[in-house]
Amino acid sequence: MNWDDLRIIAAVRDEGTYAGASARLRIDETTVGRRLSRIERSLGLRLFEAADGVRRPTRSCEAVLAHVEAMAAHAAEIGRLSESLEGPVGRLRIASTNTVAEEVLSPRASDFLRAHPGLTLQFLTSSENVRFSRWEADLAIRLRKPDKGDFAITRLGDIKLYYFEPVATEGEPMLCAYPDELGAIPEMQFLRAKKTRARCVTDNVRVIRSLIRAHRAAGVLPEHLCADLLGDRRLRAALLPKRRDAWLLVQNHLKRDAATRVTIDWVRACFQEMSRG
Repeated sequence: MNWDDLRIIAAVRDEGTYAGASARLRIDETTVGRRLSRIERSLGLRLFEAADGVRRPTRSCEAVLAHVEAMAAHAAEIGRLSESLEGPVGRLRIASTNTVAEEVLSPRASDFLRAHPGLTLQFLTSSENVRFSRWEADLAIRLRKPDKGDFAITRLGDIKLYYFEPVATEGEPMLCAYPDELGAIPEMQFLRAKKTRARCVTDNVRVIRSLIRAHRAAGVLPEHLCADLLGDRRLRAALLPKRRDAWLLVQNHLKRDAATRVTIDWVRACFQEMSRG
């Protein structure tokens, strides 16, 4: 059923004529008659009887109108929904790595959502980049600057990197590294300069963190994953001279959307707070 067609039924009932419905809905009178006939054929029902120049609804029409009026009431409620919510309204999909979502965004999401009751955030977490060209996300946080793309991009800041190794161990500590396809990141450039064979290779930083916490492995971790390790006296930590840049990607058509602007400001604040910490 086409909602515009269903509105015609109510207009004809209220006005009593095609001409009256035409004036009310601001459409041609012949269009009213044609669309009403189409509805009757579709439903297999006769909706109006002509009597003394007035279109009177049949019993079938009254049954249909009961549903139409309920739909109109729901439509009105939907239109008033935003009035009951303070601030911007919307649902935004944010794509990021698991650790950024878990350690940087989610600890600060509760206060943000409480302050903006009209917003809903959907976190899309993966080690693979979403495809913006296929509208898989509204915003994305990348730890490498994209080469190109049809989106707005801004720098969120940089992420400190720490190299950890056990203070005491038998022989060389087991070195943890990232896969070869991540060879361009600062972590891998630092590890390759050590000329030590990696014994554990993974793109999951939590795996590396677990091995380091066991005091038998060495590896590089981002600052948002190593606050407790920096105070561990059984580990030696060194701040790397290079850092990872964090970038925010936004779909172009959302750049001026109020809900998006508020969320962008919040994401920036999350990274600034992390850096201060």
